[in-house]
Amino acid sequence: MVEQASGVLIFVTGSPAHPHGPGAAGIGAAFAAMENLMRTLAIELGPSGVRSVGLRIAANPDTRTIQDTTRVIAEYTGSTQEDALAGLEAATMLGRSPRAADTARAAAFLASDRSRMMTGTVMNSSAGAVWD
Repeated sequence: MVEQASGVLIFVTGSPAHPHGPGAAGIGAAFAAMENLMRTLAIELGPSGVRSVGLRIAANPDTRTIQDTTRVIAEYTGSTQEDALAGLEAATMLGRSPRAADTARAAAFLASDRSRMMTGTVMNSSAGAVWD
């Protein structure tokens, strides 16, 4: 990317990068570290024409990872997987969870020339699970 003086690094992180609930200390710290690395790379690579951006998402309930996670939550809490998924939706300001297709569209935007002036920043696509 540096040799061709163009390109975009996209770091996909999750809503726990901004703490908003219990039980996510480890993953939240990891996501925050990824966002810091993204900003540092923006400083280092920007002069070469390479952008570095973040995409912060909330749980995509149509992915295997979130399906597996909500199954475990349901077992642990004695509720149903549907209740766990409903809880994820209720925890957003929009009252719905982003789907994998929403995440893909946001990533495509960040990779496109329409966002060519964005670097060193995080696009919050969490449906309002966290705020900036």
